[in-house]
Amino acid sequence: MKQVVEHQSDVLVIGSGAAGLTLALHLAEKSKVILLSKGPLSEGSTYYAQGGIASVFDEGDTIESHVSDTLVAGADLCDEEVVTYTAKNARGAMEWLIRCGVAFDKEETDGDASNAPYHLTREGGHSHRRILHAADATGKEVQVTLEEQAKLHPNITVLERYNAVDLITSRKLNRPGNRVLGAYVWNRNQEQVETIKARFVALATGGCSKVYQYTSNPDIASGDGIAMAWRSGCRIANMEFNQFHPTCLYHADARNFLLTEALRGEGAYLRRPDGSRFMPEFDERAELAPRDIVARAIDFEMKRLGADCVYLDITHKPADFVIKHFPTIYKRCLSLGIDITKNPIPVVPAAHYTCGGVMTDLHGQTDLNGLYAIGEVAYTGLHGANRLASNSLLECLVFARAAAEDIESQLKKIPFPGDLPAWDESKVSNSDEEVVIAHNWHELRLFMWDYVGIVRSDKRLERALRRCQLLQGEIQEYYSNFHVSNNLLELRNLVQVAELIIRCAMERKESRGLHYNIDHPQRLANPTPTILIPD
Repeated sequence: MKQVVEHQSDVLVIGSGAAGLTLALHLAEKSKVILLSKGPLSEGSTYYAQGGIASVFDEGDTIESHVSDTLVAGADLCDEEVVTYTAKNARGAMEWLIRCGVAFDKEETDGDASNAPYHLTREGGHSHRRILHAADATGKEVQVTLEEQAKLHPNITVLERYNAVDLITSRKLNRPGNRVLGAYVWNRNQEQVETIKARFVALATGGCSKVYQYTSNPDIASGDGIAMAWRSGCRIANMEFNQFHPTCLYHADARNFLLTEALRGEGAYLRRPDGSRFMPEFDERAELAPRDIVARAIDFEMKRLGADCVYLDITHKPADFVIKHFPTIYKRCLSLGIDITKNPIPVVPAAHYTCGGVMTDLHGQTDLNGLYAIGEVAYTGLHGANRLASNSLLECLVFARAAAEDIESQLKKIPFPGDLPAWDESKVSNSDEEVVIAHNWHELRLFMWDYVGIVRSDKRLERALRRCQLLQGEIQEYYSNFHVSNNLLELRNLVQVAELIIRCAMERKESRGLHYNIDHPQRLANPTPTILIPD
C-alpha cells in the first residue's frame, strides 16, 4: 500500500512559465509557495516564445496608441478598462524583469553600451516599434532568468513532473461556503496521487492548443487549468477565439517550430509557391496585418491552390542583419537544410494561443474564492476576439503582480484548510488498454482541426459536438476504472476544453477576429463575450 503524502503551503501555484514564476517570486517575500511544474521547469510555452514583450519605451509612442492597437486587433471585443490597465502597467513590469536580470537587446552605440536605448521591434497590428526582445529567444531569456531566482529562493518549493488532477473545494467536500482548499496532484516520479493543502491556489497552466492536430505549443498545453476550473464551478469565456499563428515551419522534422512575427515586422514577405506575394490582396497592411487575417489568407491560398504550404521570404535583407536578429531561427532552419538568408521558408498556420479561458477580475481572482488564474489560462478581457502580438507575456507579468498584491492583502485573514481526504483509488485497477487513449487522442485532435479550425460552419460544429460528447463518455468511463496517467489526465482535460470551444463557437452567430463561420460571415453590431456557466 502506497504511503499517503500531503504537502502544505500558503500558496499553490500550478504552472511554471512566466505567469507562475512571476507570481511565485512576488509572493515569496511574505509567504511559502509551492510551484508545480508538469514537466521539467523549463518545458512550457514561455520558453519557446520568440518575439518579445510589448511596452511603451519609445518617446514617439504612447500608452494610448498601445491601447488603440490592442482594441483594433481585438475586433471590438476587448474590455477597454483591462486593456488600459495592462498598457499602463507594462513598463513597470518590464523594469522589474530588467532588475531581475533579463537582458533585452539594445541599440548599437559607439559610447557606453549600458546607457544605450533598448532595441524595439515592430510586429503585426502595432503602429509603433514597442517590442522589447532578446534576439529571437525572448521567452527563453525570461524563463531561464526567473527560474534561477525561483530555485534559489528559500520560500519557494519547486515540484517538477507533477500533474494537477483536480482542485479540492469546500463545495465538493460538502463543507460551508465555496472556497478552494488545495489540489490533488499526480507525482509522475513516484506514480502516485498526493494532496496539497493551500490557503490560495493560482492556475498558471497556459492554454489548450494541443487540442488541435497542428500546434506551435509544447506538449504540455492541454488546457488543464481551464478544465479544472470549469469542473470546480468557474465561468469560462470566449473559448471560440483560438489564435492560429500564421507561420509555423513546414518540415517533417520540426512540426511545432514557430517563426516569429518579428520576421514580418522586419520586412519578410509571404509568397505563393510561384513566388508571388498575396497579402496585399487581402489587407492594406499586407504582412503586418493582425494574425487572424494573415492566417485566414494563408489558409485560403493553400486550399485554393491545393498547396501544402506557402513561403516566408526575408532573402532580400542583408544576411548579417538576418543572422543577428534571428539567430535561433537561422540555426534551426540551417540544421534542416534551409538557409533563410538565401531560401524562402516553407510555412503553415498552427494553433498557437487560447484567447479565452477562466473568467477573472483585474486581480486575477476567479469565481471560486481563493482561486486565481493568470496568463493564457485566464480570460481577463485583454485580448478580445484576437490577441495583439507580444501582449501575451505582458499579460502574464502584469496580472501576476496584481494577483500577488491581492493575495498578500488577505494572507493574515485566511486560515489553513482543515483535514482533507486522501485520494481514493480503492476501486480502480491498472489499465490493460492504453491503446484506447491513443485512439481517442488522435480522433479528438483530428476532428477539432477539421471542424473547429481556422474556418468553421454550423454543420462542422454540430458534427464536432456529437463526436466530442461520445468521446467524453468513453474517457470518463476509462477515468473511473483505471489508475491515472499523464496521457489520461491530459486527454480528460482536452476533451473538456474541446467541448467548451465548440459550445462557444456555436453560440457566436457572426464572424469576428479569430472566429470565422462561413454560415455567419457578417459582424454583429453590438458584440458581447461568450460566457459559459457550469451547471
